[in-house]
Amino acid sequence: MATMRIRKGDEVVVIAGKDRGKRGRIQEVRPRERTVVVAGVNIAKHHTKPNPTKNQKGGIIEQPMPLALGKIMVVCPHCGKPTRVAHRTDEDGTKERVCKQCGEAIVVEQSS
Repeated sequence: MATMRIRKGDEVVVIAGKDRGKRGRIQEVRPRERTVVVAGVNIAKHHTKPNPTKNQKGGIIEQPMPLALGKIMVVCPHCGKPTRVAHRTDEDGTKERVCKQCGEAIVVEQSS
């Protein structure tokens, strides 16, 4: 299996499908299925019945569905453009992800 060049928390843009052009942050990465779940993109409506024993309300719930990796591109935090991701090894042996457009390192900001 090839390495995943995308991580949770990356900002991505959709390049194919009904949501083409939308941006969002990755909520979940599924390496086995080669898919990701992006916040606010590829939303499906799920109809649920009320269930008093589980204290659930009925209604229509919107939830994001997985997208294939080939339909998204990482947005570089420095140049703001959709880009491919390269890897670079520093002198001290640490490996980092790099923007192919501007050459800057891509760092994920973890939101707590």
